[in-house]
Amino acid sequence: METLPVNNEKLASLKTLTAVIYALYAVSVFIGISAIVAVVLNYIKREDAQGTWLESHFRWQISTFWWSLLWLIVGAITWVILIGWLVWGVAGIWFIYRIAKGWLNLNDNRPMPIQ
Repeated sequence: METLPVNNEKLASLKTLTAVIYALYAVSVFIGISAIVAVVLNYIKREDAQGTWLESHFRWQISTFWWSLLWLIVGAITWVILIGWLVWGVAGIWFIYRIAKGWLNLNDNRPMPIQ
């Protein structure tokens, strides 16, 4: 991945935004609507992160949102046969892991692994 020259002020602003987005995802465990706000911000600012190490965090966050939504739907559909509770539990743990791993890598100024 080729990185484009970016000034430090822009990079610092993007890093702060990325942390805010991780916080919105974390809050969504209790208030689900914040995940929608987070993914909208991801899509709006994704182009600004292009070519920086933060681009991988935006991809990670967007991917986390869509996979979580898929597993929430699968859990809802299978809830009637009681498997949904297990699906939701595993998806919840996976979601928390993804947010924690991303936030820790962000804190260490490290990109996320390529998916």
